[in-house]
Amino acid sequence: MKTRPKKYAMIVPTSMGVRLTPADSQPFHCSDTFKMYATSAESNVASVSSYLGMPVKVLTAFVKGSPVSHFIKDNLGSRRMEFEGPEFEQTNPWGYRHQINMADCGWGSRGPRVQNDRAGEVGLELSAADFDLERIFAQEGAEIVHLSGLIAALSPKTSQFCLDVARVAKENGSLISFDLNYRASFWKGREEELSKTFAEIASRSDILIGNEEDFQLCLGIKGPEAGGKGLEEKIDGFKEMIGRVQTAYPNAKYFATTLREVLSANCHMWGALVTDGAEWEVIEPREIGVLDRIGGGDGFVGGLLYGILKGWDVQKCARFAWASGALVVTLLTDYAQPADEEQLWSIWSGNARVKR
Repeated sequence: MKTRPKKYAMIVPTSMGVRLTPADSQPFHCSDTFKMYATSAESNVASVSSYLGMPVKVLTAFVKGSPVSHFIKDNLGSRRMEFEGPEFEQTNPWGYRHQINMADCGWGSRGPRVQNDRAGEVGLELSAADFDLERIFAQEGAEIVHLSGLIAALSPKTSQFCLDVARVAKENGSLISFDLNYRASFWKGREEELSKTFAEIASRSDILIGNEEDFQLCLGIKGPEAGGKGLEEKIDGFKEMIGRVQTAYPNAKYFATTLREVLSANCHMWGALVTDGAEWEVIEPREIGVLDRIGGGDGFVGGLLYGILKGWDVQKCARFAWASGALVVTLLTDYAQPADEEQLWSIWSGNARVKR
């Protein structure tokens, strides 16, 4: 029996918002000129694939008649992404709106500062009742569905929405990618509920991404043994922990984390660990220049998923992911906008020479 080809390379459920960034790398609190960008962690991830020509769809929610919603829709279209989702009436000036992320870039010895304003966020209302999941996943289909802990923990409704999406997508042959993205403020007072939600999503996941804290606090996995703080000890400790994750969640095949040391706001040491369950690719941290660090981790995940979609081996996937993250931090947007694969492979090889 032939498998029906899937319409989308990737589908991401998300709550879209805007980011306000001061001009000229200035601190937010003493700036009066700002650039506004449309953003979300999950759409940031999907941008690598969409810019490199793969069909991507965003499942989200909008505020009816809002100029900010209009701005976000235009932005997603410019990123070559399809989108769908309900439009909620604002109802009054105190009603629904899109989240606002207030974030400067930092400079030199001054680190960036970020404050999220999510009061009344329309994405809190995301629900499977507002989407035809049977059409989206059984008739149209997606090779990969990417979920993150930010949308999964946003509200009780979004937690259920992510569970519903993961269940239907898995039943219809999608790979599930889950970036755990633990946020203490999201989990406060919901620890038991979210532990169950994250455990179920992880049990259906083929790709799990997170740092040591994410795996411990989201999934209750014992972390690395206390010991040396050198790179080799950190890598060995993470490998041991992933062994425990593999035992607890045998459905997952790929596991990944990034390694970052901040030398200054504009200079980081950037590395990564990726395994496909059999082989490990360890990228020891290398120095990269940073214009704006926000979105680097999402770029890494986006590059990893692109490689998996292309059928590359773990080494090639990891290196492309590293380069995708390194690209994002040279941009003012939170998401990668690669011109082509060659641009990313040039970053990996350390070739910053002009291309004419």
